[in-house]
Amino acid sequence: MSSLQRHFLRRVVQGVGRERKSRWGLITERKMANVVNDGGDSTEEIVNGAVGGGGGVEDVYGEDFATEEQFLTPWAVSIASGYNLMRDPRHNKGTAFTEKERDAHYLRGLLPPAIFTQELQEKRLMHNLRQFEVPLQRYMAMMDLQERNERLFYKLLIDNVEELLPVVYTPTVGEACQKYGSIFRRPQGLYISLKEKGKILEVLKNWPERNIQVIVVTDGERILGLGDLGCQCLPITIDVGTNNEKLLNDEFYIGLKQRRATGQEYAELLEEFMTAVKQNYGEKVLVQFEDFANHNAFDLLEKYTRSHLVFNDDIQGTASVVLAGLIAALKLVGGTLADHKFLFLGAGEAGTGIAELIALEISKQTKAPVEETRKKIWLVDSKGLIVSSRKESLQHFKKPWAHDHEPVKNLLDAVKAIKPTVLIGSSGAGRTFTKEVVEAMASFNEVKLPSSYKPKSFCLDKPLILALSNPTSQSECTAEEAYTWSQGRAIFASGSPFDPVEYNGTLMVPGQANNAYIFPGFGLGLIMSGAIRVHDDLLLAASEALAVQVEDEHFKKGLIYPPFTNIRKISANIAAKVADKAYQLGLASRLPRPKDLVKHAESCMYSPLYRTYR
Repeated sequence: MSSLQRHFLRRVVQGVGRERKSRWGLITERKMANVVNDGGDSTEEIVNGAVGGGGGVEDVYGEDFATEEQFLTPWAVSIASGYNLMRDPRHNKGTAFTEKERDAHYLRGLLPPAIFTQELQEKRLMHNLRQFEVPLQRYMAMMDLQERNERLFYKLLIDNVEELLPVVYTPTVGEACQKYGSIFRRPQGLYISLKEKGKILEVLKNWPERNIQVIVVTDGERILGLGDLGCQCLPITIDVGTNNEKLLNDEFYIGLKQRRATGQEYAELLEEFMTAVKQNYGEKVLVQFEDFANHNAFDLLEKYTRSHLVFNDDIQGTASVVLAGLIAALKLVGGTLADHKFLFLGAGEAGTGIAELIALEISKQTKAPVEETRKKIWLVDSKGLIVSSRKESLQHFKKPWAHDHEPVKNLLDAVKAIKPTVLIGSSGAGRTFTKEVVEAMASFNEVKLPSSYKPKSFCLDKPLILALSNPTSQSECTAEEAYTWSQGRAIFASGSPFDPVEYNGTLMVPGQANNAYIFPGFGLGLIMSGAIRVHDDLLLAASEALAVQVEDEHFKKGLIYPPFTNIRKISANIAAKVADKAYQLGLASRLPRPKDLVKHAESCMYSPLYRTYR
């Protein structure tokens, strides 16, 4: 029985003996409570002392007799059985209900006679999905399945993750967010708008589940590389309005049709939300900030990191997955991180977040102060290379990256001036890694190392190019462009998936620097250790745990990330390393510590297999 049903039944039992009179008859709550029995009978309503149903459909709301002006009370009490069971996505198994279950739960005649295994259901659905030529149609079909049968949805996704991840994640999810108002069917999360100011705790209590461990929240202002999409995504949406003119003029837009709230009004709403979350779900609930605009993302993370268990996926998750790829790539290009020079196109959440974590990792490896290791990292924003002469006009999160150098106005000139060995795009601006830029990157071949390093020098004939912006249309370059323009020498990874490319008879396989490598395992590690705060060392541990799972067979294909088919194993290992570091740092509250953290992580994972019902 769900928490919502338990909550409703508790209210009914507490009201035993009370009677309510209505114009269509007497409703006796005592009798209603007594009818709900262990046999699982589906009890909709008791009207005039009789159970609804019998020989026909009972008018439980009095709609047949009421006029349009009269108010109705939508009473409903049920235990998952019969027709209701089939419409409960958590428990529905569709044609997989056994003969015994069909008898025990009043399903006879409600299903066709054939009984399918979950595997056969999965095979049929994958066949149907592959008939769709438009990715958005596949997305909608997957969402329909989730609303009908959750376990089958997740089994489908787990068993076919490489094929279906681009459908439910980037790049298709970008189009789904853009068109969400038109394809909207039923809400799957919470919507907290300015209308709920002063009532947020009450709104959270409307959610039927009580044991909440992770919350993903957005204000919709910076979705992927698509900008302000308002109230059109994620489990909890903080709707403060939108500045997107197209949405404001869209009759199907589902959010507040007003300009975005800012300043004190915005801050007060977020403060009320964060306070209510801790009050309702406890100290150890993880709040993952997602797709907030730069000007709010950094401030929120800085403000709440000391009082709440918070994690910003765009800043910290992206940084961790990119750092993992860089650590792994060292086996292909040689040297240490400190031997390389990094240039970023994009100095927002992702760019500065990645840069800071790289600097922290180099500092950890070399024992040099992080202020010193930052000097190996350069950033380009919309106004050019970030240099000291611009420092006074820079946003606070860009200032640590303002180094001494003459002004440079564009990326190509910055590449020629800095001569980076690693080029990273996080700008959200498509096709900015031009042929000239990639050719310039490929021309910087040799890097001299300290004499203490053996061998004394190495030849960097493999420029590392990461085009991270999502969705595919916003990628700084394609895999084919990177390989072709670098004459097949580039090591390439992107934020959105690209197909393998054949170059001069060699099949080049691009990697995907996907945040989904990190945030599931990272979150699980925090939960299973009972961590109370997120520390930078936990992010470094996650990066290192991901990097070591890239094997020789993957490197031979040019990959710097392991195949996504192994994501559950990958996540279990990341969770174990994160939990281990949390215990080392004294941040863990779940005691005693499990002996085998990997096995413990695996035991905590969701299983999509069907359950057997009594």
